[in-house]
Amino acid sequence: QSDLVESGGGLVQPGGSLRLSCKTSGFDLIYYGVGWFRQAPGQERQGVSCISNVARRTHYADSVRGRFTIMRDGNTDTFYLQMNNVQPEDTGIYYCAADRKMYDCTLEAAGWNEYWGLGTQVTVSS
Repeated sequence: QSDLVESGGGLVQPGGSLRLSCKTSGFDLIYYGVGWFRQAPGQERQGVSCISNVARRTHYADSVRGRFTIMRDGNTDTFYLQMNNVQPEDTGIYYCAADRKMYDCTLEAAGWNEYWGLGTQVTVSS
């Protein structure tokens, strides 16, 4: 059985930091691109960041560029989203995804069809 499990979410004050983790199992992550998405209440799921597996090409949503960093180590089964200087608009459920994105990736959630996690809640509030 293949699985993705997010962790690291929680309540954080504006300006603070969080690191989300996505642990994978049941498949070899080195052959997959990975991404992070989020969904705020009443809104559609939106792409936050992604990185392809061969070219290591990265993309960030404009709203998080310069504050968030997607990280992966090709030798492990886990990848991360480092979130710095978080703001209330970053609140939402964060999902990780994996798909065969060798040379590039997309921030469109519909473009990720293979593996999704169940999400972790991030709340930014004072």
